Amino acid sequence: METAVLCSGLLGLLVFVLGFMVSMTRGKTDPDSGDGSDPADRLHKMVRAHGNATEYAPMLALLMLIVAMGEGGIPAWAMWTMILVTACRYLHAIGMIASSTLAQPHPLRVVGALGTYIGGVVLCVAVFMGG
Repeated sequence: METAVLCSGLLGLLVFVLGFMVSMTRGKTDPDSGDGSDPADRLHKMVRAHGNATEYAPMLALLMLIVAMGEGGIPAWAMWTMILVTACRYLHAIGMIASSTLAQPHPLRVVGALGTYIGGVVLCVAVFMGG
């Protein structure tokens, strides 16, 4: 259960830190500019990184906690999936922010996205299996 709680907390932290970074970036730019649509704009990258994290983190955290509540504890493969999918969410965010433009794929973003999709499906299977 500790792994699921820790990973869920880390996913929540990612969402709130990215949200804070959006606010800070917005404060350094023209507040009326919005996030624009320029894929190389720092504010646009920050907003998209935050938005993307917000789209996936809650469901992943929920799946992790459901698996952790299953009888018999968390299987080792499910525990490692929780750790890896959490790391992938961080890699994805870093890849979005570090890229020169969102119009071109950044390796960390690609790895993070693939890991999120695969890990999310594995966690769904873990839920179906009862933990």
